[in-house]
Amino acid sequence: MKADILSIGHELLMGELTDSNAAWIATRLPRLGISLNQISIVGDDIHRLVETMSLALSRSDIVITTGGLGPTQDDLTREAVAQVLEEKPSVQVEIVKQLEEYFQSRGQVMPKTNIKQAQLIPSAQFIPNKYGTAPGWWSEKHGKTIINLPGPPGEMNPLWLEQIEPRLRQKTTGEITITRTIKTLGMSEGRIDEILTEHFGQINPYLGIYSKQDGIHLRIISKGDTEKEALDLLTPMEKSITSQLSEYIWGYDTDTPAQSCYQLLRQQNLTVSTWDACTGGMLSDLITQIPSHDVFYKGGLITGQADTEHLGLHDNNVPAYARINQQTATDMAKLIKKEMGSDLGIGIIGETEPSNNTTVQSANLHISIVGPNTISEIPINVPARRITIKRRAANTALIELAKLLG
Repeated sequence: MKADILSIGHELLMGELTDSNAAWIATRLPRLGISLNQISIVGDDIHRLVETMSLALSRSDIVITTGGLGPTQDDLTREAVAQVLEEKPSVQVEIVKQLEEYFQSRGQVMPKTNIKQAQLIPSAQFIPNKYGTAPGWWSEKHGKTIINLPGPPGEMNPLWLEQIEPRLRQKTTGEITITRTIKTLGMSEGRIDEILTEHFGQINPYLGIYSKQDGIHLRIISKGDTEKEALDLLTPMEKSITSQLSEYIWGYDTDTPAQSCYQLLRQQNLTVSTWDACTGGMLSDLITQIPSHDVFYKGGLITGQADTEHLGLHDNNVPAYARINQQTATDMAKLIKKEMGSDLGIGIIGETEPSNNTTVQSANLHISIVGPNTISEIPINVPARRITIKRRAANTALIELAKLLG
C-alpha cells in the first residue's frame, strides 16, 4: 500500500514551525508495509487543500493529514475532506457533550466556535482524542482511506500509537520493511566505511551511513514478506557491526544522548551538574528536556569563555585566551561538582572562532567529566561554525558521560 502525508498550516509554510510530524510518521510506515509516495506542506487555504488532497488520493491508498482540526476559521481540514469526498458534515451531539465536559473539567465554558470540532461526514468515524479538544477523522470511501490527526505532536503521537497504527496493521498487507539505526561517536565516517566495507553495496539488507550532530549513524534497512523474515535478514548485519564498532556505539534508533545518560544515572543512583562556558546553555537544555530531570540533574552554571573567575577558578588578570584549555575544563568540572553537591561534574570550554595556528577553519573544544574516582578529559576539534560548536560540544559531553557510566 502507498501513502501520502499532508502537513497543514500557514505556520509551516512560513517557517515558523518545523514539520516534525511528517518525519515521525514516515519512520512508522515501513514496518506496516506502507510505502510513502510524498510529503506535502499546505497552507490554510481551502482550494489548495482540496487540490492537494485530491492529487494525493489519486496516487495513494492512504492519505494522512496533520493539523487544521482546531476550532478557528482557518482550521479547514474537515471542510476539505468533505469537499473531496463530496459529503456534507453535520454536528454530532455526543461529541459536543464531550467537548463541554472537557472544558468544564478545566473550569471553563466551551466557546461556541469549538462546535465545529464535533462535525462529521457519513464516510468518517471520529478518532477520540483524550489529549486535547480536536478529535481526528478516519474516512473510507471508494477503497481509499483518509486519516486526519491534530497538529500538536503531544496529541498526534499518542493517537497514532494507540489508535492509528493498530488499525493500519490490520488493514495493510505487503512487504514489511524494518530499520535499525546504530549511533556512533569517535570514529570518522571514512574509517567506518573502511571497516564495514563488506556490508556496503548490498541491497537487502541495505546499509546507509550518515553524519549527524551527535556522531555517525548507520542505518540498516531490510525487507521481507513477514516481520520475522525481515528481522532475520537484519540481525546478522547488526551483530557484525556491533562487534566491530562496539567501543564507539552509544545508542540505537530513537535514543538521544540525554536519554542515554538519564537511564544510566537513574540505574546507578547518581547525579550530575554542569559548568558550560561554550554552548550558551544548550547542554543544560538537552538535559532538562528529559522528564523528571531534577532527579539526576543538580543544575549548573552558564558563563562566557572569558568569565571563568566564578567560584574562584581564575582571577581577572588571566587573559581569556589563556583560559581555554583542558585543565580549565577539568577544574570547572571539579568546582561545579563540589558547589552543587553532585556525584559527577561536567566542564566545557572552547573556542568560538577558528584556531590561529591552523589554516583549517576549526575550533578546539575541551570537555572534562569528573566522577567520584575518575577524571575523563575529551579534547575535540570541530568546524568553526557557531551552531556546530554548540551542538557538537553538548552532544559529545552527554555521549562521553554515557560511555563513562556504561
